[in-house]
Amino acid sequence: MRFKQELDSEQAEKQPQRGIYLLPNLLTTAALFAGFYSIVAAMKGHFEAAAIAIFVGMIADGLDGRVARLTNTQTAFGAQYDSLSDMVAFGIAPALVIYSWSLSYLGKLGWLAAFLYTAATALRLARFNVQITDKTYFQGLPCPSAAGVIASIIWMGASFQAQGSLFAVPISAFIIVIAALMVSTIRYYSFKHVDFKGRVPFITVVIAVFIIAAVALEPPEMLFSLFLIYIISGPVITLWQIRKMREHRHHHSEQHKKT
Repeated sequence: MRFKQELDSEQAEKQPQRGIYLLPNLLTTAALFAGFYSIVAAMKGHFEAAAIAIFVGMIADGLDGRVARLTNTQTAFGAQYDSLSDMVAFGIAPALVIYSWSLSYLGKLGWLAAFLYTAATALRLARFNVQITDKTYFQGLPCPSAAGVIASIIWMGASFQAQGSLFAVPISAFIIVIAALMVSTIRYYSFKHVDFKGRVPFITVVIAVFIIAAVALEPPEMLFSLFLIYIISGPVITLWQIRKMREHRHHHSEQHKKT
C-alpha cells in the first residue's frame, strides 16, 4: 500500500500542471503591455508618454515577483513569462524609444548602439535565468535599472522640449556603457534583504518621505539622479570588495610569514 502511494505521488509530480496563477501573471502582462505601449507612443512622437510607460512597466514587474512569493504562486511558467516580458519592456522598448528620439540621427551608428543595448539585455536575462543567484548582489547591471536611466533621459528631454539630435553622440556612448555594465561581472546590490514588513529606524521613514517628495516634485531629474547613483554604486562596491580581499590576503600572508 505504501509503495502504491509513493508511485502515485511520483506520477502526479511527473504530470504537467494545468492552468496558471492569475494575479502574478496579470502583473507580468501589465509590464508587457507597458513596454508595447511605450513603443507605440514613440512611433507617434509621444516620447514623454513612452518614457512614463517604461516606468509603469518597472512597477508592474517589481510587483509580480513579490506577489508570487507572498501568495506562494511561483511557477516555472511564470518565471519564463516574466523573462520574456522583461525583454520587451526593458530591452526592446527602451532601445526603440531612445533610437526614435535621438539615436536615429546618427544613422548606422545609432541603430548599432540601440542593438547592442538590446542584445546586452537578452544576454543579461539569459545569464540570470541559468546562474545560481546571489540574494545580496546582482551580477551585472539589472535590466530594469538600465531601462530606468534611459527612460529618465528621454523624459527629461521631452519635458524640456530638447532636440534629441543635439545629444545623439553622448547618448550613444552612454548606451554602450550601459550595455557593457549589464553583461559585466560588476556586482550591484539587489535590495532583496530589505524587510518591508519589519521595524525600521524612524530616520529611514523620514528619508523615504523626502525621496518620494523629491521625485513627485521633479520626476525625470530625480529618477535620473537615483538611477545614475545606483549605476555608479556597482563599480564602487566591486572595487571596494576587491580591495578588501587583497588586504585580507596580504594580512593572511604576513601572518603566515611570521609563523
